[in-house]
Amino acid sequence: MNPNVSPCDRSVKRSFARKVEGRVPECPAADVHNLVENRRSSRQIDLMQSVFTGPVYVVRDNIDTDQIIPAQYLNLVPTIPEEYEKLGAYALAGLPESLYPARFVKEGALDAEYPIVIAGRNFGCGSSREHAPIALGSAGCRVVLAESFARIFFRNSVATGELYPCEITERLCEVLKNGDVATVDLDAETVTVKSTGKVYKFKPLGDVRTVVDAGGLFNYARKTGMIANMGT
Repeated sequence: MNPNVSPCDRSVKRSFARKVEGRVPECPAADVHNLVENRRSSRQIDLMQSVFTGPVYVVRDNIDTDQIIPAQYLNLVPTIPEEYEKLGAYALAGLPESLYPARFVKEGALDAEYPIVIAGRNFGCGSSREHAPIALGSAGCRVVLAESFARIFFRNSVATGELYPCEITERLCEVLKNGDVATVDLDAETVTVKSTGKVYKFKPLGDVRTVVDAGGLFNYARKTGMIANMGT
């Protein structure tokens, strides 16, 4: 093993190889959607942005990928700009209205009013679909703060570069409500609630942050020389 290659680089290379070969062993074959390319869009995270402020949208435990983006919208192709934008309109559309009467994206809109999602445990569980973080990112979500993430959702968030998946150390989904304004500082690893001034910590993103900063797995691979830049 090359000691000059970081753990993040090794992980990215393994993930890149799996995607190129079309092998995602953790996922049912019927629900595999391989990422073809990271395309920079005006809706994606601005490169190197580290502070995000805005109203939060709050969900509870075990929000699965079918609630994040229902299966009937998986025929939308994220690499087609018009369809990428449409995906945002359906982000979190699978949440039951009895529990979440305020919708993440208002009917007829493409963007949400909430750049930050606060969640409980096991966010992104269920089937593997890269459309889940892509739909959230298309809708304008920049950060998901959850007590824990399903592993495949965490990986897909990093690979697509759509949002930062941050593990919060306290149960904020019982502290905050929809519309509360918060500031997430990735460098300080803090969440500050505007109304109270209270500050909460979240776990460091570590090496995966550089992949999201780059705009996703393929952009990171080009930036670090693992694959050639397009057009070269």
